[in-house]
Amino acid sequence: MTSPAASADFRCGYIAIVGRPNVGKSTLMNKLIGAKVSITSRKAQTTRHRITGIQTIENAQFVYVDTPGFQTRHANALNKTLNKTVTNTLTAADVVLFVVEAGTFGPADQQVLALIPKNVPCILVINKADHVKDKAVLMPFAQQVAAQRDFVAVVPVSAKLGFQLEGLQEEVRKILPENQPIFGEDDITDRSEKFLAAEIVREKVFRLVGDELPYTSTVLIEKFEQEGKLRRIFVAILVERDTHKAMLIGQKGARLKEISTQSRLDMEKLFGGPVYLEVWVKVKSGWADNEAGLRAYGYE
Repeated sequence: MTSPAASADFRCGYIAIVGRPNVGKSTLMNKLIGAKVSITSRKAQTTRHRITGIQTIENAQFVYVDTPGFQTRHANALNKTLNKTVTNTLTAADVVLFVVEAGTFGPADQQVLALIPKNVPCILVINKADHVKDKAVLMPFAQQVAAQRDFVAVVPVSAKLGFQLEGLQEEVRKILPENQPIFGEDDITDRSEKFLAAEIVREKVFRLVGDELPYTSTVLIEKFEQEGKLRRIFVAILVERDTHKAMLIGQKGARLKEISTQSRLDMEKLFGGPVYLEVWVKVKSGWADNEAGLRAYGYE
């Protein structure tokens, strides 16, 4: 890790990315930093953790924090924990990116907006602008949402296509505090490779199985070894029932093979080297059903 040579007006700070579930927060962060460190899927609430993505340029270091989508529908223990992660991140941020979907602003968006401290600079990011066929409707929609708060900027983007992301980055830089860099110039996240490997597998599980599998399914790294550039990774997917296990394995193991193959390819791209990956599906035993048991088993 090497530290960037900071110029006299070097800027650095934490940027919280918030919004209701499935507005494209993780995709936005991945595109901004140029690497996939936060998982994505059509399944709402895919992000369970506070994920940090780091981008360093000549005159600034952006420390983006992707948060779980704020949950308003179900007050269960998981959602309460996820919502606490969101609120804690907001209080520590130097800048907030409030992400909404173009053409849609409802009660769930309003509830997230109400959480953002008034003293933190906030940029309204209108994502999925490419989905709006009639661009003339974007302006009145932007004005409608912008009237809800004193935003420092309003930027329509398409995270998926990379549209307007340089403009968004420049707006963020303007309001970042003048600070020395926090991380090395080559760092892209503060998360370990072990954590990222587990998240990649979890993404493939949700993408290939979808709504059939409950959130209580957990991905655990049983062994992570590195020899030169080769990484040997052994993964267990814990499910609650034998029916879920059969669902993940698929006919003649086809679905599990696809999960493993796609996960391995993503890991090799992210880690920059070959990966030997083995994935098993196991039904949770009684001891692993509680949080302490999962931590003891290697869950981070």
